[in-house]
Amino acid sequence: MLNVRIICCGTLKEQYLKDAVNEYSKRLSAFCKLTVQEIKEDTLNAAFSAVSSFKGCKIALCIEGKMLSSEELARKIESLTINGTSDIAFIIGGSEGISQEIKDMCDIKLSFSKMTFPHQLMRVILLEQIYRAFTIINHKSYHK
Repeated sequence: MLNVRIICCGTLKEQYLKDAVNEYSKRLSAFCKLTVQEIKEDTLNAAFSAVSSFKGCKIALCIEGKMLSSEELARKIESLTINGTSDIAFIIGGSEGISQEIKDMCDIKLSFSKMTFPHQLMRVILLEQIYRAFTIINHKSYHK
């Protein structure tokens, strides 16, 4: 089973965001082992350590990254697993984004939009898109 890690700055404060993360975590449990690793937003060393010690494919969420459709993200995840990747980490920066040093450690830079989203909301958006990708890969009807 694929291991998916979300490395993110800060903790969720709003209950509705926590509820959404819990719901997508539950849904994703059918497809992967999900881990959410929260890093204090003001601790750059902790973020650097979390990303540099991760041995799988690292994907930075940043505005200058490549934009993919949901289907393209599904194909990317599927191709990573076909090529032997069993661990994928998505990195969400804090209010200041992700440092260039961390971006340089990543294998893929991914953008969800030219717009900027709050990092707490981005966690929910990312989890929804990962879930959508798995439904596409597994030919489930959710993604339509």
